[in-house]
Amino acid sequence: MCGIAGFIDCKASDIQKRESIAHSMGKAMYRRGPDGGDIWMSPDHGVAFSHRRLSIIDLSSAGQQPMTSSCGRFVLVYNGEIYNAADIRPKIIAQKGTNFKGHSDTEVLLEAIATWGLEDTLEQLIGMFVFALWDKREKRLILCRDRLGIKPLYWSYNNGSLIFGSILKALKIHPNCPNQIDHDSVASYLRFNYIPAPQSIYKGVNKLLPGQLLTFDLEGDRTPHLSTYWNLEDVVSRGQQTLFSGSDEDAINTLENLLEDAVGKRMISDVPLGAFLSGGIDSSTVAALMQKQSSSPINTFSIGFEDQDYNEAQHAAEVSRHLGTNHTELYVTPTEAREVIPHLPDIYDEPFADSSQIPTYLVSQLTRKHVTVALSGDGGDELFGGYRRHITAHQYGDRINNIPNALRNLSSCVIRSLSPQTWNKLFQIIPASHRPSHPGDTLYKLASVLGENSDAYYLTLVSNWQNPGNLLLKGREHKGLIWNSELKKSIPNAVDRMQYLDTLTYLPDDILTKVDRASMAASLEARVPILDHRIVELSWSLPQHMKIRDGQGKWILRKILDKHVPKHLTDRPKMGFGVPIDSWLRGPLNGWASDLLSPSTFKEQGLFEPESIQQKLKEHMAGSHNWQHQLWNVLMLQSWLESN
Repeated sequence: MCGIAGFIDCKASDIQKRESIAHSMGKAMYRRGPDGGDIWMSPDHGVAFSHRRLSIIDLSSAGQQPMTSSCGRFVLVYNGEIYNAADIRPKIIAQKGTNFKGHSDTEVLLEAIATWGLEDTLEQLIGMFVFALWDKREKRLILCRDRLGIKPLYWSYNNGSLIFGSILKALKIHPNCPNQIDHDSVASYLRFNYIPAPQSIYKGVNKLLPGQLLTFDLEGDRTPHLSTYWNLEDVVSRGQQTLFSGSDEDAINTLENLLEDAVGKRMISDVPLGAFLSGGIDSSTVAALMQKQSSSPINTFSIGFEDQDYNEAQHAAEVSRHLGTNHTELYVTPTEAREVIPHLPDIYDEPFADSSQIPTYLVSQLTRKHVTVALSGDGGDELFGGYRRHITAHQYGDRINNIPNALRNLSSCVIRSLSPQTWNKLFQIIPASHRPSHPGDTLYKLASVLGENSDAYYLTLVSNWQNPGNLLLKGREHKGLIWNSELKKSIPNAVDRMQYLDTLTYLPDDILTKVDRASMAASLEARVPILDHRIVELSWSLPQHMKIRDGQGKWILRKILDKHVPKHLTDRPKMGFGVPIDSWLRGPLNGWASDLLSPSTFKEQGLFEPESIQQKLKEHMAGSHNWQHQLWNVLMLQSWLESN
């Protein structure tokens, strides 16, 4: 796991200045790679690569980057892990007799490209990666991002310079990097809590999309060209055309064997490794399959909170005891959790407002004290129908649409007649094992979508502010994939469409961004075996009833986990991974929030029409409504603006 950055500057001639910029770009990524760093330059062509290394495979100097191929044609900087490098390496030796200098996956990737070319190499790779490749012969720069967008890559082409990097801080070192706030991106951020790819917070700086290549020919038109080497829409189409035809047992065994292989490949490491364990379905499955393949107890990690509405540590401990893992847990005080908040703008690099960013960073910090690599359970919800919206749409979508409008409107009014806090108190009569977490917020979401069709329902549920443009002095949100009405033709099933959109938007732009930035801030490599592209492709061939059944999502994952962990240890309502922002804003964060959302601060920042935000702040502080998510969204933006 590393950080990469660089540029190709068609106009600059000062070699020493370019060298200084490349070194500074590397320093900006230090936490992504504290074990070493170097640069490579091509003085004749204005190319510079910078690399920071977190040593995982081949700790020797033979694994250092930037790396040049044995034939001398290609130079590579790379961030990620190729989990089947050990399988690819002997094929290269058999075909070319290549004399490898070490056993790093970086060298395997580079020599594979030199042997088979980029396209054939990408087809063979199992892993997470971004890389920049300079082809000396063709005078061509290529940028590449992995299929699911597990690792990040920003790029910009401005004033004759193509600049790229793992994080925005690295790009901003270059004098030609744009730094003007994109007001349209701010509008999108207000809706989603993240800035959707390919946009970034800066106008003219882009994110490479999952499965995408950027090619820049120095002797061609000197214009970046984007192409796709892996496309989820094609995967969905193939899956729908060739649905899995075996029995339930066949599907369970097929997926379990593939998951076990994916987990096993991600246990290859020259440094200590472990797993995040929340006690939920996904992380417990990963931990169980790790322990199955280990001759000694694996290391597992979780954090707990005093507030039981946000605490999963006891469930993780029970799963750990059953599996026999070497478990480490840390109970974090509210004060310790809040101490992370001032560092969030630096950790997340651009505005980001998923409040689970706080516990994700804390568990990464804890884990890094013991190991350098941690496996995570991310991806199970998107692939196997685990979100409440999937289950609700599967169970009630058609029924809700058949309810008369008057009755739906009445139901919405009844729900809104009580505050979320009152609903939470009323739900206390339900046993905790069957009570959903934060029922008041859930009911308010239901009230907001009663009467919507499935696509409007989805947009409403994933929206933080329903009309973000109304909050801004200027800026109109980018209308991306979620607004694409043509999706109904290619993906007619509403739940399938939700999973598809989640995998292309929420997963890379929220979940994977959160995990990457939090883990890298702690210099920890996070691996996500459920997002092995082979599992993604299998999931789309499974009929919906193998994902959602009997009112529960992730049916097939549950069946696999049941073989390893007693059902009563994991069969409970989905909790999520959050912190009590609502009560913090009314208590210890009151002053901080009031300052950042004050008329003077809004005037100084010059982005917002503040009236509706200040009204929500007033209602939240009075306890009449819970506007924690909307307020946290604006607070994270204001905090980022103050830090940049």
